Amino acid sequence: MTRVAAVDCGTNSIRLLVADADPATGELTELDRRMKIVRLGQGVDRTGRLAPEALERTFAACREYAEAVRELGAERVRFVATSASRDAENRAEFVRGVVEILGVQPEVITGDQEAEFSFTGATKELTGHDRMAGPYLVVDIGGGSTEFVEGGDGVRAARSVDIGCVRLTERHLVVDGRITDPPTEDQIAAIRADVEQALDLAERTVPLSRACRPADGHALVGLAGSVTTVAGIALGLREYDSSAIHHSRITLGQVREITGKLLGSAHAERAEIPVMHPGRVDVIGSGALILLSIMERTGAEEVVVSEHDILDGLAWSIA
Repeated sequence: MTRVAAVDCGTNSIRLLVADADPATGELTELDRRMKIVRLGQGVDRTGRLAPEALERTFAACREYAEAVRELGAERVRFVATSASRDAENRAEFVRGVVEILGVQPEVITGDQEAEFSFTGATKELTGHDRMAGPYLVVDIGGGSTEFVEGGDGVRAARSVDIGCVRLTERHLVVDGRITDPPTEDQIAAIRADVEQALDLAERTVPLSRACRPADGHALVGLAGSVTTVAGIALGLREYDSSAIHHSRITLGQVREITGKLLGSAHAERAEIPVMHPGRVDVIGSGALILLSIMERTGAEEVVVSEHDILDGLAWSIA
């Protein structure tokens, strides 16, 4: 057994996993898993820089995570940063802060690396389960980017594209510093156009069109907060329950209905949804629309929702 700690700092959230990894059995025993919405990517698409207040929110979360890592006695720690910090001119400031707090150098990983970690985390425990046998098409819908990974026992093709729930919300729904609520039909169409263009780009590397029709054999596996929130809504949960959401199967019809309701509702209505994290209220419509567009492009009749993702893949990489 090796006790490891993995931190994933994305555009919208920063997450921690502390676990005991047993490479001999392929088991990962979770000791602590937590998430905070810090919106590190606030304004990056527009300014190219990490905002001071976004950095401070992120560093506050890092201080909390550092305490948890010390208390649990993790032997090895790995910290990766994804889309927002890849894009920012002042990423050196971010790196210095993380080193001072956690004592570990953050790795600003590429989109392809992010995709591979996500694939490993999402599929490692699915392999060998006949009802969820591969090949898989894994989609990780983040705040600033979305990763597409296709493979079976390992990754065969991967591509990261710059569409995410935060990036598209800030690009198309913010007018004069305020989010249009609910969005207009023209704004929704603009988001959809960006998504379709990104899917065309991803498809140059990863097979998407009709890849997940029953006849073509790929299981669509969806990761990250936009997907798990849509799943919680579809399941009618009265509070967020990761055990109920993990490996649930949500149909295309459910995703289409939920996306329409989210895009047609006001902030206060979305905030009342029991499974909705406060930090996702303004960006969930864009995230759901990305998921819907992917399902329509791939011909998927359902998406298998995984609570295990890049964090779990990172933990295995350390072990």
